[in-house]
Amino acid sequence: MDASLFMWIVFWVVVAVALFVDLVILQRHQGNVGFKEAVKMVCLWIGLALSFGVFIYFASGDLGSVKALEYITGYVVEYSLSIDNMFVFLMIFAYFAIPKQHQPKVLIYGIIGAIVLRFLFVFIGIQLINAFAWIIYVFGAVLIVTAVKMFFQKDEQVNPEKNIAYRILKKFFSFTTDIKTSKFFIKEKGVLYATPMLAAVGVIEVSDIIFAVDSIPAVLSISRDTFIVYTSNIFAIVGLRSLYFLLSNLAEKFKYLQYGVAVILFFVGLKMIIQHHIPVPTHVSLAIIILILGVSIITSIVHDKKKAK
Repeated sequence: MDASLFMWIVFWVVVAVALFVDLVILQRHQGNVGFKEAVKMVCLWIGLALSFGVFIYFASGDLGSVKALEYITGYVVEYSLSIDNMFVFLMIFAYFAIPKQHQPKVLIYGIIGAIVLRFLFVFIGIQLINAFAWIIYVFGAVLIVTAVKMFFQKDEQVNPEKNIAYRILKKFFSFTTDIKTSKFFIKEKGVLYATPMLAAVGVIEVSDIIFAVDSIPAVLSISRDTFIVYTSNIFAIVGLRSLYFLLSNLAEKFKYLQYGVAVILFFVGLKMIIQHHIPVPTHVSLAIIILILGVSIITSIVHDKKKAK
């Protein structure tokens, strides 16, 4: 059996099992996940992702150390972006007043949509780079512009009224304000109404597209290997529901995380633009990204403690 085919098979088996376990565990809790349990689950998914990096190391032959390092670096970049994305999901749920016990159901569709979208974006992105070498500069510029906007923007509220998915849905359906049901549609006096659950799913799916526009170019600055790019993305997505419940308890404690993610995006965008002239080794990129992420988290914790005093 071809080694690359074997690695793809192992990847899909692991992801399928991981998703099954994730859905069963979170369905049992129905969104009522305590802080300590959320920490344990997040650690479990991070451990699984890192273990897959060990698998890549041993399964890639002579290139094992290179591929494993690219995978870990890509995973750290994608996971840091996922943390920022989860704060957007928090605001979406708050806007539509989705009860905590119904939020896992919406997240299921968000995760499945992200898995499909990332595959398409990875394939398209790599094909574009192979066909048009100059497109790498466009990707780099997009990341830098996004980073600058993210760094200087004030705390913004999500306004789904401007979201294209929500606007399209409103053209076809009348919406009810009933937030007690977990269904997407309900009938009242013979009239079919869409619920806030459907609206939340629609907004999150469009948000997934926006997130992919940032995340795929970011990881393409680390590797052009389709397997590395896609697997690092998916392992950052698999445990998002656990990460969501952790961050829902800690949303106010990571005040400066947004700035850290912005700096990471700026760094990887700059790296894409200068790599032909000033190549940055993957291990150096990983060290810089972890440093930026660590500083932003520590600064947030220190600020939170000072604020509490």
